[in-house]
Amino acid sequence: MKYELYYWPEIQGRGEYVRLALEEAGADYVDVARGSRGSAAMMKMMEVHKGTPPFAPPFLKAGKLVIGQTANILLYLGARHGLAPKTEAGKLWVHQLQLTVTDLVVEIHDTHHPLGPSLYYEDQKLPAKKRTAEFWDERVPKYLGYFEQLFTENGGAYITGRRLTYVDLSLFQIVDGLRYAFPKRMKAFEKKIPGLVGLRDRVAARPNIKAYLASDRRIPFNEQGIFRQYRELDD
Repeated sequence: MKYELYYWPEIQGRGEYVRLALEEAGADYVDVARGSRGSAAMMKMMEVHKGTPPFAPPFLKAGKLVIGQTANILLYLGARHGLAPKTEAGKLWVHQLQLTVTDLVVEIHDTHHPLGPSLYYEDQKLPAKKRTAEFWDERVPKYLGYFEQLFTENGGAYITGRRLTYVDLSLFQIVDGLRYAFPKRMKAFEKKIPGLVGLRDRVAARPNIKAYLASDRRIPFNEQGIFRQYRELDD
């Protein structure tokens, strides 16, 4: 099956978690909005009001299925490409972890847009600075500390043990994204999460991911996506 991924062509965003899974799986897919059909094809799909239309990108077309929401897409791909445990309990556990990652991604976005996405960053600089301080004081230790504890307790190479799952790919993206957005803060914090740092390095070294990161399919981090680098927030 050739998958069609629909997401904005200029940013990694939430679509990147799906791209990483597709790349690791060696799946046949097209990143529709980045091709000749452009974003118009994505918008046309969203205008369909029958069946199971997606609310917003990213969404994945798999045959006749149209699947929206990042964690939902990964739940589907994980079961079909060896990126999730085979048991029902295992699948639900990894999905639960991915939903926790989703919560963290929202909080990362809110560091630079605490008053809402409809306002420019320049319109909310002071609230963003306050939100970022709270994020690093309280939220980062809570979220990354949780995943670090899971990694330490299972004793394997990956978050659930010896085998890689899609949540490992997502945690790679979290670590890399925080390194980009908050280089000073993240450098100081990484000594508290050696397990996640090692996990990030193992994921980056996997052949399919390594090739993807070196290709033009990997959109660079930029100041339009979730992870944005503003020096005044990285004090």
